[in-house]
Amino acid sequence: MPEADAGDVPETIATYLRLRGLEPSARAYRRRRRRQDDDENAPFTSGRDPRGVGDVLSALTRESGWDSQLAREDVVRTWDEVAGANTAQHTRPVAFSDGTLTVQADSTAWAKQLQLMRAQILSEIVRRYPEAGVETIRFIGPDVPSWKWGPRAVPGRGPRDTYG
Repeated sequence: MPEADAGDVPETIATYLRLRGLEPSARAYRRRRRRQDDDENAPFTSGRDPRGVGDVLSALTRESGWDSQLAREDVVRTWDEVAGANTAQHTRPVAFSDGTLTVQADSTAWAKQLQLMRAQILSEIVRRYPEAGVETIRFIGPDVPSWKWGPRAVPGRGPRDTYG
């Protein structure tokens, strides 16, 4: 059987030979080289699967270090679920500093009752939001008016020391 010339080989066989690497051509080399250099955009590689918006946002917050701050905001946002609906009607979280969550109550009676429930509420916060970093809870009563006005307030007991 006589040897076939490169021009006599049908295009399908030439393509097959190029794909198998038997007949290297400059075009195949460039194509192969580009795939090796551009792996991140190559189809069907790892990391190329579509992801949901929630997955992308959670990866962004984790990489940016926002997890603890967002967890603290979630504690405030879902306070009625954490503390209970009835308790949440009479209380609200007002501050968070150095691992201490400060909760203000409508009355001193509610503040005292919540002090007795502190362990239960704290365990629920730690269970739901471990990234928040809540170590203790401080319950305070309602705001009371201050007797000290202006820049020249004198330290001391205030008006109580003149009541007899």
